Amino acid sequence: MSDRPTILVVDDEQAILVSLGILFKNEGFEVVTAQGGKAGLDALGQGPPDVVLTDIRMPGVSGMDLLAAARQRDPEMPVILMTAQAELRTAIEAVNQGAYQYVQKPFETAALVAMCRRALESRRLKVENKSLKQEIRRRDRSQTVRPIGRSRQFGEVMKLSETVAPTESTVLIEGDSGTGKEVIARYIHELSPRSEGPFVSINCGALPESLLESELFGHVKGSFTGAVRDHEGLFAAARTGTFFLDEVGETTPAIQVKLLRVLQEREVIPVGGTEPVKVDVRLIAATNRDLEEEIRSGRFRSDLYYRLNVIAIHLPPLRSRRDDIPVLAEAFLRRIAGERHEEIKTIGSDALDAILAYDWPGNVRELENALERATTLTKGPEIPASALPARVTERRAEPLVAERVHPNPTLDVVERAYIMWVLQAEAGNKTRAAEVLGIDPSTLYRKLGRYENGE
Repeated sequence: MSDRPTILVVDDEQAILVSLGILFKNEGFEVVTAQGGKAGLDALGQGPPDVVLTDIRMPGVSGMDLLAAARQRDPEMPVILMTAQAELRTAIEAVNQGAYQYVQKPFETAALVAMCRRALESRRLKVENKSLKQEIRRRDRSQTVRPIGRSRQFGEVMKLSETVAPTESTVLIEGDSGTGKEVIARYIHELSPRSEGPFVSINCGALPESLLESELFGHVKGSFTGAVRDHEGLFAAARTGTFFLDEVGETTPAIQVKLLRVLQEREVIPVGGTEPVKVDVRLIAATNRDLEEEIRSGRFRSDLYYRLNVIAIHLPPLRSRRDDIPVLAEAFLRRIAGERHEEIKTIGSDALDAILAYDWPGNVRELENALERATTLTKGPEIPASALPARVTERRAEPLVAERVHPNPTLDVVERAYIMWVLQAEAGNKTRAAEVLGIDPSTLYRKLGRYENGE
């Protein structure tokens, strides 16, 4: 803002423009006048003023139209509306929609100038406050805690997450339940330009279709029994931020159609509504399903999949990145001790051997819960294997294949065992398993079909 603040005065009466122009020039303002709303819009486009003073009622483009245009260009730009007694209700509505204030005709010039100066001061404080918040956010972002892991696979996940974070690209995070997909999504959000906005998440598998639709897109009053007022959906609530759509593979075809509209048009239609509502969010989706298999089975739309799968991040199961287990365990023990105001417990060698040998079907979440249990049951400073759940400490011999094999297995038996082992290592994802095996996916599906038929 310069030493001489700029005021844009808009009115359809030339005499008012002349008199107000002289008034504000004498008060030290740079004055831009526009006769009529259309000229006011043109003036806004040529350079943002520090404050706008406009009549409400003008032919063509009204003061309300100018208010909307000014707020779209700069939400902090103060707009003051001049109104007659008959337009008082409209002026009050304008304030509710973001106008700084209204002044009723006829007005005292001294009071009008004072109001404009207060508007300028209000804008200055808002700009300084926003700048301060951005600086704090920049400092916080430099101290953003990186998700924990030291394995090569996890390092690749982190590298891709940090590369995609500054962009607006839609991200699809694939991985088993409990692997930490939401942790990765939050990390991407914190490193993104949208980090000042909210991070909103929902688990699509946790709600029935009717409730999920209302939560995602909102609803209007009276659209169904119990809809006693308008309800803003989560897409709208996540404006300027990131919306994390967890377990997107659980959605129904009807929900998938609406999600596709969000990605294509950047708008939603509330349940029971007819007017689309624009949304400004970055979408990150996650799934523990093989969506390509879901497409083949007709349970997931291919067009939605390709819209979601702009950047794919595969989060491997914990059994495939055992190097991460000790550092995760140490972090969980530090957190638990901090929450309980206790000394940090260590893991005994027998307990460490057990957690490294266990496959952790529940992944990171299961490891965290097991260590919380063990900490509770351990009185001393070191956690023994006996404090871990029995399933973790039991040693079981796992055969490669379920059926009894010959002492000298045939090539078909060995091939089947290897295919099933790779498929298990890739968490059931047939497309990735085919890549590891070096065969076409159709070949893998044909072999699996043969195994299912007992051939």
